[in-house]
Amino acid sequence: MISKFTEIGIPEDIAKAMDDMGWEEPTPIQVNSVPLGLQGVDMFAQAQTGTGKTGAYGSIVLGTIPAGRQFPTAIVLVPTRELANQVAEELKKLSKYSGHRALPIYGGASIEGQIKKLQAGCDIVAGTPGRVRDMITRGVLNLSEIKVMVLDEADRMLDMGFVEDIEYILKAMPAERHTMLFSATMQENVKQLAFDYMKNPKEISVSQDEVVLDLTKQYYISVGRRNKSWALCRILDIDQPKAIIFCQTKKMVDVLDERLTNLEYKVEAIHGDMPQSKREKVIKDFKNDVTDVLIATDVAARGLDIDDISYVINYDMPDDIDTYIHRIGRTGRAGKEGTAVSFVTSEEEHLVREFEMRTGMEIEKRDVPDAEPGTKDTIRRVVDYDQISDVFGMCRFEVNLGKNDGFGKVGLADFIIRNARIRDVSIGKITVGPESSVVEVHKDFGNRMTMDLTKAKFKNKRIQVRVIQD
Repeated sequence: MISKFTEIGIPEDIAKAMDDMGWEEPTPIQVNSVPLGLQGVDMFAQAQTGTGKTGAYGSIVLGTIPAGRQFPTAIVLVPTRELANQVAEELKKLSKYSGHRALPIYGGASIEGQIKKLQAGCDIVAGTPGRVRDMITRGVLNLSEIKVMVLDEADRMLDMGFVEDIEYILKAMPAERHTMLFSATMQENVKQLAFDYMKNPKEISVSQDEVVLDLTKQYYISVGRRNKSWALCRILDIDQPKAIIFCQTKKMVDVLDERLTNLEYKVEAIHGDMPQSKREKVIKDFKNDVTDVLIATDVAARGLDIDDISYVINYDMPDDIDTYIHRIGRTGRAGKEGTAVSFVTSEEEHLVREFEMRTGMEIEKRDVPDAEPGTKDTIRRVVDYDQISDVFGMCRFEVNLGKNDGFGKVGLADFIIRNARIRDVSIGKITVGPESSVVEVHKDFGNRMTMDLTKAKFKNKRIQVRVIQD
């Protein structure tokens, strides 16, 4: 296997470490960037999570700087604390035989402890812009010998407002250096940053069909908001995956964490409001299989590098293609098959078609898996009126009253209005049959139809109501 990596110029000691890590062959981003990087060519590369970009710039850095120096000769800037740790850990594995030392530097942890480690010496710093700048202003981080500079996930750093810190750090190191920028998207501000601080940079882009890994099966389940927890528990109970569940907000992460914990699932949550020590423990527990499920926001999960995730579940469907690709890139890695499942409400189904068109890959519609005969659902399925209503918000109900009971449209409407406390403007089309009738009622009054109307009687006949979900 080593020869496949040495063929693109990666030194043997680093290729040997890659072999120990179970890597089989270079990824497209590695093939395109490593030969240029080892020649010292500045570059800005478009690469998503899961494409092997850390291995790409990591092998370039380790292949071009000396080991065992007192002051760092390479620095990697990243947007989050988690990614700083992930990058440092990856570089540590890659330098198993080369002897390089990588040190993560980030806020939310003891600055004194990080200063002591800096003073002990390191070859590479992997840090967040704010803490790196702080270390420079304190005079404890010397960047005068930097030869290689990497900006990882540059788009996210600019989105998070780190541009001033980045420019400060860039100006604190030698102008003669090798600079590489990696980003999931190539927005104008990212390109401008590249041209402002690079010399004749080469642009490298991994095409969409290489970004979305073939080993990841993509599905979506049409399910309303009220039944997402039911669908999720079915998947967890039947497939028993090692999974990351993505939610759009920190509040939803906390709500889902509490709900699943109370149901005794082995689950933990991670988002930006948690203290760093807690976040590190959560990631460690997930990596070591203490927990099976990690619930996360996009920012908190950015840069997580765990190869044995079997499922990514989009509890909340992302509304842009870049976020979708980032999420599903967490599974289907290191030669293992993965599954990406998205919960999609009726209002979001257009996103599925858009993502299929953008990626050129099918996202297959899938039903919620069937429970074993005789087993009870952990969470009971409920009627989701938002999901079954038409564009005007109307739902259909079958009522066991009809012409044989003496009802016409007006009389049946009056009976429903009086007994279910429904406004007349919320009742739509009524089709009266001999034994039963179909009535359209606005979704806001769905529960009154099934709960209040069924308490009524007509000439000692108990009223029965069925929700029509077809």
